[in-house]
Amino acid sequence: MAAVTITAFLLGTIALLILLCTAVLFVEIAAAVTRRDTARPEEGERRPATVLMPAHDEATGIAAAIRSVLPQLADRDRLVVIADNCSDNTAAIAADEGAEVVVRTDLARRGKGYALDLGIRHLESKPPDVVLIVDADCHVSPGTVDRLVRLCCKAQRPVQAIYLMQAGPEAPLNMRIAEFAWLVKNKVRPEGLHRLGLPCQLTGTGMAFPWECLGSAALATGHIVEDLKLGLELARTGAAPLLCPQALVTSNFPASADGIKGQRTRWEHGHLSVILSDAPRLLLEGLRRPTGDLLALALDLCVPPTALLALSVAAIWTSCASLFFLTADAWPLVLASLAALLMAASVLMSWRVYGRHVMTLGTLLLSVVYPLWKIPLYLRFLVARQIDWVRSKRD
Repeated sequence: MAAVTITAFLLGTIALLILLCTAVLFVEIAAAVTRRDTARPEEGERRPATVLMPAHDEATGIAAAIRSVLPQLADRDRLVVIADNCSDNTAAIAADEGAEVVVRTDLARRGKGYALDLGIRHLESKPPDVVLIVDADCHVSPGTVDRLVRLCCKAQRPVQAIYLMQAGPEAPLNMRIAEFAWLVKNKVRPEGLHRLGLPCQLTGTGMAFPWECLGSAALATGHIVEDLKLGLELARTGAAPLLCPQALVTSNFPASADGIKGQRTRWEHGHLSVILSDAPRLLLEGLRRPTGDLLALALDLCVPPTALLALSVAAIWTSCASLFFLTADAWPLVLASLAALLMAASVLMSWRVYGRHVMTLGTLLLSVVYPLWKIPLYLRFLVARQIDWVRSKRD
């Protein structure tokens, strides 16, 4: 009897934690789909800005990225490409396209954070008011630079654009599902936080910072999700990032299977590592703060990747249902069922309002098997976690 009670307590505790994660997800998505935010952000002064574009072997796509940025720059703005440990002609192409180029060679210290640190040191002699970070494989939609700079000047806080990954109309089923999951993570949830008056996470590109934020930031790290870490550290100093929903940056998923695998491993292993290392401390700090910014970001951070959350919900519901069948102990199953209901409602609301252009309802229903495909990725987190930054293969 004692063993049954302990089992029920453990399953119930796990179900409660998963329920809290699905509740955070549901609140964010419900705010996004039910609250209408048609007002444009208050615009600040258009001060001098510099776009930093870290690039590692981006010869195939950097010209297009530069061409999407240059027409948006004002007279005193700059575009600086950091050609980081490149083995191709990235630097030459960037210079031909009209960018200012800084070359970095340091094979012992690899990663985007080191490249950005060199870029900031390069700007110290004549610092701009605002620094924007744009990846070299991205397209910056017209008007985005101006909107980011003005809002950053107005708020004196970091500002994040909507950053979307696109799979293309001929993409296979798993890529369309991945595009929808990315849409939920980088558009729906941040817009929900924005409409609740709360900050958002940094997503790696399409970011604007007051010079004072980046000038003293510890950028020179090889962390595989340096952007996520940076946003959380800035939030701890009182400069939590804001979303600019009218600004848009897009990129394409890698075409190769190895590229897709490497990209997802880096993102998801990095996210899970930050949850384990930072979330408890951030939650405690957030509870002590008079504003809810840090607590909101900590709770948002605790929501695991969508596929992992779906697997967790399915696993705990099955376990609790088995317990109920054997012992008639119902309360863990009630918690697990609530978590499953919130998870399903969140996905359906996101698809209905935001995702119908990405995939049909039939494809959405087929996506229930998508998390199973990612089980090996999560098992590798337990036995062979990726900790070093590795560029995803594009081709």
